[in-house]
Amino acid sequence: MSNVIIHATTTQIEKMKRSYQNFLLPKKVPYTIFTAKKNGTTITAYTSGKVMFQGTNAKKEASLWEETSSTSIKQFPSALPNNLKSLSVLGSDEVGNGSYFGPLTVCAAYVDKTIIKQLKQLGVRDSKELNDPQIIQLAKQLKTLIPYQLLVLTPKKYNEIQPKYNAVRMKVALHNQAIQLLLKKIAPVKPEVILIDQFTPEANFKKYVQFEKHQVQEKIYFVTKGEQHHMAVAAASIISRASFLEELEKSASEIGLSLPSGAGKKSDQIAAVILRKGGLTLLANYAKLHFSNTKKAQQLLHR
Repeated sequence: MSNVIIHATTTQIEKMKRSYQNFLLPKKVPYTIFTAKKNGTTITAYTSGKVMFQGTNAKKEASLWEETSSTSIKQFPSALPNNLKSLSVLGSDEVGNGSYFGPLTVCAAYVDKTIIKQLKQLGVRDSKELNDPQIIQLAKQLKTLIPYQLLVLTPKKYNEIQPKYNAVRMKVALHNQAIQLLLKKIAPVKPEVILIDQFTPEANFKKYVQFEKHQVQEKIYFVTKGEQHHMAVAAASIISRASFLEELEKSASEIGLSLPSGAGKKSDQIAAVILRKGGLTLLANYAKLHFSNTKKAQQLLHR
């Protein structure tokens, strides 16, 4: 069975969902927009913007969308160390990229080999397999057990830099900064491996990181579904997700409205209410304005 992952925009994922309308599966998986099965291939679209194709025809099915996606990530056998799961690793992951409301959060976490077993016993694993209360509880425990560096890019700041920084460049900058700051925190200790949950091809990462004043000089490995390769990425994902949820809840309390994660129709409706209250100036404090949801919300106002 082969796996292929592509990175798509919200608009592209909506187009995919319409295309697979007759093949959608009823099961609901956390942090997914839809799951479909066509000709032996399972297609899963995540709120992060990643779309995974699994099955014998995965490559062929993904190729139908790769040309229109912003970047494509093909999962081939990597040059990761064979004993990776037992090594001391610094891993990083991000949350919020596919959500209209809420921040973009990036976390780098260092897991020493001596604590791997303890984290496993706590239940640390892929955040997509955990519900929100579990994630929040695990994040609290992780913060007392491991060194980490969390960065939160608020919607307001996101909108200010978005014309200059596209979504990929933003994430490259944040991952680079989080890793660099964490390396300073744990010095003189050095991780045996630095692992990033891959969101763009390695060449793309290297292209954008050149714009950063300070760049991580150590060798970095990139792999999709990084949470399954090492506990460090799983821990980073959990801390990032918990922070995203906390920030979303804080914003909801501030505006007096329930702010959903993701970028579905509910987001359009809530955005329209906020626009009615204070226009784009107010909405910019809570949402990523370049998403197609903004135009849809504006259209709802004129109905």
